[in-house]
Amino acid sequence: MRREGVYFCAALYFFTRLPAPAWVGQNAPALSHSARYFSAAGLIVGAIGAAVFAAAHFVWPLTLAVLLSMAATVYFTGAIHEDGWSDTVDGFGGGWSKDKILAIMRDSRIGSFGATALCLILLFKFCALLELGAALIPAALIAGHALSRFCTTLLMAVQEYAREEGKAKAVVSKLTPGELVVGALFVLPALAFLPPLSVLTGLVFALIATLWLARLYQRQIGGYTGDCLGAVQQLSEVAFYGGLLCKFS
Repeated sequence: MRREGVYFCAALYFFTRLPAPAWVGQNAPALSHSARYFSAAGLIVGAIGAAVFAAAHFVWPLTLAVLLSMAATVYFTGAIHEDGWSDTVDGFGGGWSKDKILAIMRDSRIGSFGATALCLILLFKFCALLELGAALIPAALIAGHALSRFCTTLLMAVQEYAREEGKAKAVVSKLTPGELVVGALFVLPALAFLPPLSVLTGLVFALIATLWLARLYQRQIGGYTGDCLGAVQQLSEVAFYGGLLCKFS
């Protein structure tokens, strides 16, 4: 049990700015086994966003409450996923070879592709949450953050790391079916508070987004990077919200 707690703390260290033991950052074995708890870390981030939304909605209109909930999740994750999304779009938008794509993604400067993509995905998220309405937003935030991080776990299970080195290199390991089941178990309770048919559509949309990015990564760079994981989290999260809102659900 203590070992699993160490792995969970490692997932928090990797994905959030929440307090975790300082030694976790240097503990490669713990980081390499932390992927099973990525969705659990997502649950916590989503719960923070939901709590901020609920508190803010007592004081301000729905639009401001949604904006503050988004700001809270960005703050508590250090914008790591948004940074990964913008870097990935910059790399794949401006690079024509594996080396060029990886070089652009490593550049700390944001380009026109990345800036545009970041604005669009944040706007999509904002509008989608507004359309869901106050009653569903808390549950949607918790489920969306947990599910989207599970999607990154799925990507790690089927692809190789594309760089020789990098921050995400420490968490690279072949996931067992049991570890994937553990990750999924943290997602299922969050989905239970949303309409079943809408959940099904949301899951399909999130899976399509993940598979599309996975195919792009494999074709262009032969695997994934830390930025690629962030891009999967962002796109699968908004795809899930879009699926919840689908007129056919």
